[in-house]
Formats: sequence, C-alpha cells, structure tokens
Amino acid sequence: MFEDSDVIEQQTAAQLAAAMSDTPAPIYLRVKQAIISQIRSGVWQSHQRVPSESELVNELGVSRMTINRALRELTSEGFLMRMQGVGTFVAEQKAHTALLEVHNIADEIAARGHHHRCRVLLLATHHADSEQAMLLDIAPGMPVFLSHIVHYENDVPVQLEQRYVNPSLAPDYLQHDFANDTPHSYLSRVAPLTAGEHRVEAVSANAEQRELLALGEQEPCLVIHRRTWHGSRVVTAARLFYPGSRYQLFGRFSG
Repeated sequence: MFEDSDVIEQQTAAQLAAAMSDTPAPIYLRVKQAIISQIRSGVWQSHQRVPSESELVNELGVSRMTINRALRELTSEGFLMRMQGVGTFVAEQKAHTALLEVHNIADEIAARGHHHRCRVLLLATHHADSEQAMLLDIAPGMPVFLSHIVHYENDVPVQLEQRYVNPSLAPDYLQHDFANDTPHSYLSRVAPLTAGEHRVEAVSANAEQRELLALGEQEPCLVIHRRTWHGSRVVTAARLFYPGSRYQLFGRFSG
C-alpha cells in the first residue's frame, strides 16, 4: 500500500525548495503551501510516505516547531495522514468541484486524469409549478424542459444532476446528445452565462438518490442549488447532488 520511504525522501529537498514561495508569509504557512502544491500537482502521490520531521528540519533549514505545526495542520485538513510508529503519508484526496465558479464536470474530471461518462435518466417537457416558475422567472403553467443525469468518474457515480431549463433560451435542449456533451457545455454555447447564484446544503438522500449515487444507508449528500442567467433571463435552475464521503466543494477568493 505504501511506497518505500527512500523514494520520496531523496527528492523532497529539491521539490519543496522549488515549491516554497518567497512571499511575506509565516514560514509554517509557506511549508504547508509547498506541500499542498506537491500533492495537488501530482508530484506526491496518495499513500507516499513523506520525510520525518527531522529530515524536513535539516532539508528546509527551519525549526522543528515550524515543521510540526505544518504537518499537524495538513493532517487535520485531510492532506496527510499520520500513523503512530510508522510515519506520515499523503492521504487519499477527495475529488472536488468549484464552489464559487461554474465549471463543466467533464472538464473537472478530465483535469484529474480520470474518465468521465454519464447516464441520461430523463429528458422531458412538463408545465412549471409555482416553485419552478419562480426559479426560472416565468409564469406558472408554462412549459419547461427537465433533465436527470448521473455523472461518473472512472465508473463511480459522483454527481446526480436534476435540471430545469427555460425552453425559450435553449429550444433544442431535449434533442441534444447529452451522452457525449454535458448540459453545461451545451448551454454555455447557446445561452452563455452572464451571472449565477449558488446555495449549498447537506441533505439526507432518499432511496432513489442513494441507489443512483451508490451511497451508504446513512451517508449524506452535498447539494448545490444553482441558477444561471443569460442577460436578464434565467436559463436554468439545477440541483447537483454529490456523495458526501467522496466529494468536497472547493472555493477560492481574494480580499
């Protein structure tokens, strides 16, 4: 399960020295950022052993207190795992999706070097009830398009997408081949995003959702409620369900 520690330990000094920034930040934080960079770039693989505190102290020329704090915080944040009497290893990283941005899930999966496929469960037209009409900013009773799609990463289900679409902005939606092109990709071409909103919550999955996402009996879902606009008009309202144990939502912002 774990690689020979010598493999990564022999490379650590040059790798971390190159990855550490010279920005005016606390040293422990620069060490953390360098290690995270090695993990996210794939230089350090899951289950690889990282050097001991003593080796990092000697190689990076920083104090043991600094290294201890960096490794302790990285462990609590899920980047590393520490095994008493054995050592510290790179933890298995959860897949993640952008929280503050709107990305194509197929592109996110491909960027991780994995294979995306999807299964279309439903493509239909129905008349909007009051809640759907409010979400799409249309009159109740007007027709809306509905799609239910499960997205897979390396044949493991990672997202259940339930989407309502305004037919006036994407009239050919139901005729599109979503087995080979995601709704996000298609809608980005026919009604490019100009604004969007997200709301996130944790929910208990129902029986159908548990089956589609291969969830355990008590496993929660993370749900993004998303609406997007083209100009002043709402294009789509979607609920995106993620398995809580296999996915995390990630956002970055600057002040």
